Amino acid sequence: MSFEMMAPIMFGTLIVFLLIGYPVAFSLAAVGMLFSWIGIHYDLLRPELLQALPRQVFDIMRNDTLLAIPFFTFMGLILERSGMAEDMLDTIGQLFGRLRGGLAYAVIFVGALLAATTGVVAASVISMGLISLPIMLRYGYNKQLATGVIAASGTLAQIIPPSLVLIVLADQMGTSVGDMYAGAMVPGLLLCGFYVLYVLLVTLVRPHWAPALPPEARTLRGLALLRRVVFVMIPPLLLIFLVLGTIFLGIATPTEGGAMGAVGALILALINRRLRLDLLRQAMESTLKLSTFVVFILIGARVFRIAFLGVDGDKWVEHLLTSLPGGATGFLIVVNLLVFFLAFFLDFFEIAFILVPLLAPVAQSLGIDLVWFGVILAVNMQTSFIHPPFGFALFYLRSVAPKGIRSSDIYWGAVPFLVIQVLMVGLLIAMPGIVTHFLTHETVTTEDNAAAILEQFQAPAAPEASGTSPDSSPASSGSDESSDLLKQMTGG
Repeated sequence: MSFEMMAPIMFGTLIVFLLIGYPVAFSLAAVGMLFSWIGIHYDLLRPELLQALPRQVFDIMRNDTLLAIPFFTFMGLILERSGMAEDMLDTIGQLFGRLRGGLAYAVIFVGALLAATTGVVAASVISMGLISLPIMLRYGYNKQLATGVIAASGTLAQIIPPSLVLIVLADQMGTSVGDMYAGAMVPGLLLCGFYVLYVLLVTLVRPHWAPALPPEARTLRGLALLRRVVFVMIPPLLLIFLVLGTIFLGIATPTEGGAMGAVGALILALINRRLRLDLLRQAMESTLKLSTFVVFILIGARVFRIAFLGVDGDKWVEHLLTSLPGGATGFLIVVNLLVFFLAFFLDFFEIAFILVPLLAPVAQSLGIDLVWFGVILAVNMQTSFIHPPFGFALFYLRSVAPKGIRSSDIYWGAVPFLVIQVLMVGLLIAMPGIVTHFLTHETVTTEDNAAAILEQFQAPAAPEASGTSPDSSPASSGSDESSDLLKQMTGG
């Protein structure tokens, strides 16, 4: 096997492993180890290359940024299981009930609030599906509109901070999580506005699809409604400020904000007398499972990356993408089309850990702001949750939908919102200021960052010693480069 063919064959083998359904963490590790062995066997790589692996694993363990993932996950699960979503949906539904499409507006509004407090798509979709969908159907809402607005509003947790996707993307790109949050806030709010605009257009064209609540269903009015709104809305808004406000004001790091959010969620559940031992145990178990899932994927990705960089995979990817017509714009279009179609089959974690470390150095070499690029990818990966027929949000909603709802209703209901999300990706590409206007461009560089390793790996080699032949075989060239890579990864 030639050295030049190692990278494309290695990447293709990984795709085959993933498509046949093998767990992504073990697919990454297995392909990395397999091609490391092949490279060593054919003298294309040095055996010492794998000595970088222990340090890479310890880099994952000491990465403070990743601590935000269990904190925000735990916060979201506590809030979701303590009934906050139910209280907000009932209250906002009463507030907007007199309007056509009022329940749909309430779902979008609460979806945005849940996104800003929980950051978990499954929790948002299941909560709103259990609570709002039966009520919307009871009062004559069109099945496709009702299911579509619930599924789409639940996916706002992907783009509105404190989104787990943004944390992972910031870590993989070597950018500030705070900048990623600041850049994603306006696009997230714009998406909410586009959803509201779509519902408004539906109520104007087909008013019978989203009727107003009848007077007998609006049990709260006047001062009682105002008191209920204040009582229900103030606690989550305070929690949002506690988490996002302190991050944006520079008072706390995202990890510290996540820790405060987790404590705040426990306090809210305790005040509402809903903090039970079984609730706490379920939240802790789910948080542990997700955190373990992320760490295993990261370890597998590091094994894959060591071998992939050793066979010049980064140079192969860069040559492939920088040779596209259209420069930076052509790169963005092709990459987003690739991510859109891969999202039919791969989870956002898998895309973030496999593709993003390969794409980020290329984007940087083309002069693309990495925060802007990350937000575009986050909005794009958001579509993976409502892709018919594989979208996870559609599966979540299907699991809690009443018997009268068919799968085709959910799929067709999601299509208009999928189109809105795709248009949002195009808008962000055409108008980068939507993301970059509020950025401080703080940069985070760590020893385990892929971009830093690639930059070192691509540094000019030292001049050859006298007496050394200028012509070297691919095998010796690969061994020399893998030796350099080993020193850079292990700090030697």
